Amino acid sequence: MQCPACHNEVPSENAFCNQCGAPMSQAATPGAAPQAAAGVTTPPPATYAQPVAAGSGLSDTAAGAIAYLTIIPAIIFLVVEPYNKRPFVRFHSFQSIGLCVAWFAIWILVMIVHMVLHFIPLIGLLFVFVDLAIGVGFFLLWLFVILKASKGEWYKLPFIGDFAEKQARS
Repeated sequence: MQCPACHNEVPSENAFCNQCGAPMSQAATPGAAPQAAAGVTTPPPATYAQPVAAGSGLSDTAAGAIAYLTIIPAIIFLVVEPYNKRPFVRFHSFQSIGLCVAWFAIWILVMIVHMVLHFIPLIGLLFVFVDLAIGVGFFLLWLFVILKASKGEWYKLPFIGDFAEKQARS
């Protein structure tokens, strides 16, 4: 199937052109709606992650992935133009901040439980494994969302993603 805007070849299951982001609904057969993968929302064409012209800064996908490195780039992208005007970058910046807050809240909760239960023998050994499991889990989730952002996907994390999407579209 060809893109109606740029005339590049696009797989028939895509809702948007991989090159220009134009909707494929004009070229698609009537009644055939594309299915989105679980957790992935398909944004309207105006908010699709667009590549940036050479010399004008980072592309949306690069900025979205960089927003997850630490909380600092996410905050910078929410303040600095033109990134604070791009819904894709705003979404991943807010989701990155939400992920950092969730990790910090869970870490504090585990520390409180550990302090309350410290008098039980061998509880420290149990918490070594709990801390390791939480750390590995958040690390793998962090890598996953970086990869999704670098591919240009609007992958929404449970709870955090809904908030991030509302903030990105406002």
